[in-house]
Amino acid sequence: MKVELESVTKVFGTGKREESVVALEDVSFSVKEKEFVCILGPSGCGKTTLIRIIAGLEKQTKGSVLLDGKPITEPGRDRCMVFQEFALFPWRTALGNVTFGLEKMKIPKEERQEIALRYIDMLGLKGFENRYPHELSGGMKQRVGIARALAIDPIILLMDEPFGALDAQSRMLFQSELLMIWENTEKTVLFVTHSVDEAVFLADRIFVMTARPGKIKEIVKVPLKRERKRTSPEFSAIKSEILAMLEVKVKKTMEME
Repeated sequence: MKVELESVTKVFGTGKREESVVALEDVSFSVKEKEFVCILGPSGCGKTTLIRIIAGLEKQTKGSVLLDGKPITEPGRDRCMVFQEFALFPWRTALGNVTFGLEKMKIPKEERQEIALRYIDMLGLKGFENRYPHELSGGMKQRVGIARALAIDPIILLMDEPFGALDAQSRMLFQSELLMIWENTEKTVLFVTHSVDEAVFLADRIFVMTARPGKIKEIVKVPLKRERKRTSPEFSAIKSEILAMLEVKVKKTMEME
């Protein structure tokens, strides 16, 4: 197993003057090497908090988080995160953004340029390497963000709703391109989404979360071969199964209120 979580709980606002909020409660799962896992759930269920903990950007209140059997206590180059908001440096070109992590790793200039250009080419950005973020479309900005993450060659790629801001057509195109990149690079991917369709299209397994406090309600294995046909009966059956799970949970939550 590449990543293992055991009874992870995260509570915000534990100070005397703050009302505490339980974001995650007793979350346990494991992720295999080179597996593509989608974390699916409603807004506010703790999906982002969960992968920030795996990234080392947040600290769990209770429980353990392991990478290759060792506790995750801080960020590391073995994990890299792709954000929904692009998070690019506006004063750097596309090439400058992609080389940023390589600079921090003290890689010589010529070598880091070579690495960055390879991923820029892989992400379809050739010819735009000298453009600044304000000169790029939303889709291109996200390509730069993914290229920047891949350039440092992480073991784990953490993606927080990276296609959420894109239009429907661009989103579907990016999903297919991401799968090709994943197959070529053989990374372990944890991908946060609230889209059932996206999760079924991408994932080997889907971790379905409850509303806050976030728990793993169900783990759904997706046995379909890639590339998957969204209109196939098998695809629709898995979508319907997951939607039914989410609908039952919503009804129970409303009854409790």
